[in-house]
Amino acid sequence: MAFGISRQELQYWKQKVRAGEIAFLTHFWLDYRFPKCTTVTKAGCKDIQKLIAWGKKYHLQPDWIDQKADFPHFDLFGEKQKYILEKEGEWDQIERFQLL
Repeated sequence: MAFGISRQELQYWKQKVRAGEIAFLTHFWLDYRFPKCTTVTKAGCKDIQKLIAWGKKYHLQPDWIDQKADFPHFDLFGEKQKYILEKEGEWDQIERFQLL
């Protein structure tokens, strides 16, 4: 279950993903499989090869891509989420979701 983002933020992320850009969307998240994680970041890009190449920089496996129809993405959480957001300069998301 996702919460903590606006419809406008979601639409902006979708627009960037469709345009072939690497785009990040962080939101609060509850999933019984990951009880210690309260947020997730979707790192998406419609250009699968570009997304795979980007993921290799962070040792993300291509088979970890969630193959949503128009919005393929990696789900990032935990320490890897924070590390990648820091490296990508996504400080607004780090601060907003208290990933410090």
